[in-house]
Parts: sequence; structure tokens; C-alpha cells
Amino acid sequence: QVQLVESGGGLVQAGDSLRLSCAASGRTLSSYYMGWFRQAPGKERGFVAATRWSGGPTYYADSVKGRFTISRDNSKNTVYLRMNNLKPEDTAIYYCAAGVNVTAPAYWGQGTQVTVSS
Repeated sequence: QVQLVESGGGLVQAGDSLRLSCAASGRTLSSYYMGWFRQAPGKERGFVAATRWSGGPTYYADSVKGRFTISRDNSKNTVYLRMNNLKPEDTAIYYCAAGVNVTAPAYWGQGTQVTVSS
């Protein structure tokens, strides 16, 4: 089992920045992908960014490329999502996820709300 706890959401204005954190615990994560997904009101949950816990390339949705950065600190078992130049359309609940399949993670956090006002 893997437990994921997100933090760092909040209410910001367009153009501001936020950093989300995801603290992971439980089984060894070395073979897992760690990702961020988001769900806006009335929409399905969608992929935002991902990386492998052991390192390697990062992946981003086209809508966030150049603005968001996923990173990890293995010593703290934590994955981050740095979000710059936030837009109102980034408003959503952001979920941290983990799994061997980046498109269908097995483990999810409880989510953290990000609201961007115009």
C-alpha cells in the first residue's frame, strides 16, 4: 500500500505561483511513476504531469508545459508541482497519484483545491 497526502493548495490571483507537495509513505516507490492529475468542476479528472520516482524524463500535459514543473525529493519521500503563471482555467482539485502505469495510477491522494481568480 502507498499513502499519499497533498498540501499547498489555495486561492491565488492569475499570474501567481503555487507549489503543491505530495508526501508519500508505505511500500517502496522506486519502480513507480509519480504524477499529478486535476479535476475541474463539471469535468473529468485529467493528467497534468508525471515523473518516475527513480528519475528520468518528466511528462506534462500540453496545457501546462512551460508553466508547471514536477520534481521530487527522494530523501523526503515527497513530490512537488511548481505552478507558475497560474490561469483561471487551472482552477481544479489537484490529486497526487502513484503507480507502475502512469496513465492508470493505483494510488491516489485526497486532493488539494487550487483556485485562481482573474
